[in-house]
Amino acid sequence: MEGDMSDVTAASESRLAHFPVSFFAVVMGLCGLTLALRASEHALHLAGTASTWSLYATVAIFALIGAQYLAKLAFHAREVAQEWAHPVRIAFFPAISISLLLMATAAAPLAPEIARPVFIAGMLAQGVLSLSVLANWIGHRTFQQVHLNPAWFIPAVGNIIVPLVGVEFGFVELSWLFFSAGLVFWVVLLTLVMNRLIFHDPLPGRLLPTLVILIAPPAVAFIAYLRLSGEVDAFARILINIGYVFAAVVLTQAPKLMRLAFALSFWALSFPVAALSVASLLFAQETGSAAHLVIGLGLAALLALLVVALAVRTLMAIFAKEICQPE
Repeated sequence: MEGDMSDVTAASESRLAHFPVSFFAVVMGLCGLTLALRASEHALHLAGTASTWSLYATVAIFALIGAQYLAKLAFHAREVAQEWAHPVRIAFFPAISISLLLMATAAAPLAPEIARPVFIAGMLAQGVLSLSVLANWIGHRTFQQVHLNPAWFIPAVGNIIVPLVGVEFGFVELSWLFFSAGLVFWVVLLTLVMNRLIFHDPLPGRLLPTLVILIAPPAVAFIAYLRLSGEVDAFARILINIGYVFAAVVLTQAPKLMRLAFALSFWALSFPVAALSVASLLFAQETGSAAHLVIGLGLAALLALLVVALAVRTLMAIFAKEICQPE
């Protein structure tokens, strides 16, 4: 009996040691679902019941994942350091601060007194994490072309999210600062990523779902720019249409994605779809475009189905012990 208990404890400790920081991408996807539901409810003049419950669920899951990762940091600090040194996983650390920013954005209409300090914490953490990751990229020469993938957009381009609610809270100039930083690094990283995708070996199967991340930066940039400028001008139209272009590019890879075995990286599909849905609904609201309204609502429906499927598959993988295992 003691031997059995010892084996269970050891297995539990092993799973905690290999609990990946990429789990926070789940929270990003759920935040995206909450914001897409709210935009859809606004477009259809519905009560905000679904988006409110989605926010509650997102906060609860963030707390659960955060507690797990804090436990990993406390008891397995060496494994956390190894993730930070990993050329791919390091890009997911800012998903923590991005999750805080997105939750603050979703909570602002309901509880601004709570959302504001969460936003400030997320903004400060995003600044520190994005600079730290960039310093790591610049200061080390162990990275190779094969390590580059669309997940590298997360640390730098995550700065674009700050204006989504930063303007509302009065941080206008800081919002412009983060927006400018995210925009310039999007252009730089987009060039590098496209070079890697076209002229080098294809992405490995586990990373192929990160291709969908290409959609997120221009879609989020459109929403952020609309918050900052207050109008849909030529630059705003360029941003949202770049999002549609990348969505079309990603669709060409859909057959490959559908043949892949499930991995946690599939959650990368959720937030970009949410961003393009919200961007389309905002465009429809500002311009009266019926086509964009249909696109936005269609993407929101697709997102809801996608998140349900991902949640079910993730739970199955957890119970089957396919996640939190050494690679």
